[in-house]
Amino acid sequence: MTLDPKISQLRHMREQSRAGGGAERIQRQHDAGRNTARERLDILLDPNSFHEIDGFVMHRARDFGIDKQRFLGDGVITGWGTINGRLVYVYSQDFTVMGGSLSEVHAEKIIKIMEMAVKTGAPMIGLNDSGGARIQEGVISLGGYADIFLRNTLASGVIPQISVIMGPCAGGAVYSPALTDFIFMVKDTSYMFVTGPDVVKQVTHEEVSAEDLGGASVHASKSGVCHVVGENETQTLMLLRELLTYLPQNNMEDAPFHATQDDPLRADLELDTLIPDSPNKPYDMRDVIHRIVDDAVFYEIHAEFAQNIVVGFARLGGHTVGIVGNQPMVLAGVLDIHASEKAARFIRFCDCFNIPIVTFVDVPGYMPGTQQEHNGIITSGAKLLYAYCEATVPKLTVTTRKAYGGAYCVMSSKHIRGDLNLAWPTAEIAVMGPEGAVEIIYRRDLKESDSPAELKTQLAADYRQKLANPYIAAERGFVDDVIEPSETRARLINGLEVLQNKRDSNPPKKHGNIPL
Repeated sequence: MTLDPKISQLRHMREQSRAGGGAERIQRQHDAGRNTARERLDILLDPNSFHEIDGFVMHRARDFGIDKQRFLGDGVITGWGTINGRLVYVYSQDFTVMGGSLSEVHAEKIIKIMEMAVKTGAPMIGLNDSGGARIQEGVISLGGYADIFLRNTLASGVIPQISVIMGPCAGGAVYSPALTDFIFMVKDTSYMFVTGPDVVKQVTHEEVSAEDLGGASVHASKSGVCHVVGENETQTLMLLRELLTYLPQNNMEDAPFHATQDDPLRADLELDTLIPDSPNKPYDMRDVIHRIVDDAVFYEIHAEFAQNIVVGFARLGGHTVGIVGNQPMVLAGVLDIHASEKAARFIRFCDCFNIPIVTFVDVPGYMPGTQQEHNGIITSGAKLLYAYCEATVPKLTVTTRKAYGGAYCVMSSKHIRGDLNLAWPTAEIAVMGPEGAVEIIYRRDLKESDSPAELKTQLAADYRQKLANPYIAAERGFVDDVIEPSETRARLINGLEVLQNKRDSNPPKKHGNIPL
C-alpha cells in the first residue's frame, strides 16, 4: 500500500523538527556532557506521555543572514505530559538550534504553554539551556523576554513554577527562572549570571571562571539563587519529579495524600533525651525532623544556603507539610539576613499552595553586629515576620529549646496566629538567655560582689528556674501544651487533622507591602 504523499510529507517534517540542529550539533551537546532537549523530556516525564505543540513553528526574521538559518521548532520544545501520572506543562530549550537563543516566536511558544498551564491549573516546568536573546532580532527578542516575565508574575501563586538550568543562562534569561518558585541546577554544567566572565573582566577587570561566577555551587551556597543541585542531569530531573510529589497542581487544590505504613501514634523515646543538658551544646535539628515525619523522609530545600535554618517538605500521616526549623549546629541557630529571607520565601510558597507549616524552634535571637545591621537585618527579619503573620494555612509550632526575644515572637508564635503551639519541657522562653538577663538585672550586685562569677551562676540558675522555662508561657496560653518530646509526632498529626478545615483570611486589599 502506497503511503499518501501528504502523510509522507508530514512524517518527514516531524523528523526534521525532532532532529533539532542536526547530528553534528547533537554530538557536540553529548560531548559536553549534556543531554539534548528531547532526551531531557524523556527523563523527566512519564514514558510516552509527552504531547508536543508548535513543532512546526519557524522564526520570521530576515536580517543579518538569519533567513538562511531556519529550523522547525525554532530552538524550544513545548507541550505537556505527566509526572507520576499528574499533568505538567513543559518547555525545553534546544541548544543545538542557534544556541537555544530566544527569538520572537521562541518566546511566543513559551508564552502559549504558560497560559495553558494557568488556564488548566497544572505546574509549569522550564528546562533552560540558552545563549540568551537572539542578537539578530534586536529589541524584538528582548520584548519576548519581557512578555515571559509578565506571565511568570501573573502565574505566581496560581500554579507551581519550576526552572531547571541545564546549561548557560545569562543576561535577561536569568530573570524568568528567578521569578519562578524553585530553581534546580546541575553540578559543573549549568551557569547563571547577569553578565558573563568576559563582560566582568572588561568592566571591573576581575578575572573569574564561569563556574566561580555563576556555577551551581556558588548559587546553592552563597547567593541562594539555586534551591536544589543535582550531581548530573538525570539526578537533577529525578529530584524535580520527587519535589512534585509534595505539591498540589494549583492554588485551589490540596497537596496529594500519600498513604504510609508509619504509625501515626509512633513514639520515638530517643527524642526525650536528644536535647543536650547544656543549653549551649548543639544538636542537629534534622535529627528531630527525621524522627517525627513519615518514614524519616525530609526533602530539604536550600540545603547549602543559610544553614542556620532548615526548610523543606515532609509528610505527617500522609499529608504534605512545609518544615521550618532553626539549626543549632550552625551559628547556634541564630536568625541572620540570609536565614530570614530563606525561611520567608519558603513560608510564602507554602501559604500560596495550601501546605501547612510546621515550625521547630530553637533560636537564641537575631545575629548582632555592624555587618548585619548595615546590610539590613531589620528589613530581612521583618520579611520573616511578615511571612508568618500573613500565612493563613495551618501553622503548628514546637519549641524544643531556646526561644528568646523578638525571635520568639517571629517564629510562628501564638501572637502571630499560630494555631497549635507546643513546647518540650526543655524549652526556654524568655526575653533573653539567663546569663545575659542577670548581667542587666543585677549589674550593680555583680559589680559590688567579692565573687561575681559565683553570684552570676547562682542568679542565672534562679532566673532559669523562674522564667526560662515553658510554663510561664503555658500559664498565659501562649503555649497550648507542654508535651513529652516522644509524643510530638502523634500530637502534630492530630493537630493537622483538627485543622484540616481551618478557615482564616486577611483584610481585603490589592496586596500587602512586604518589606522588600
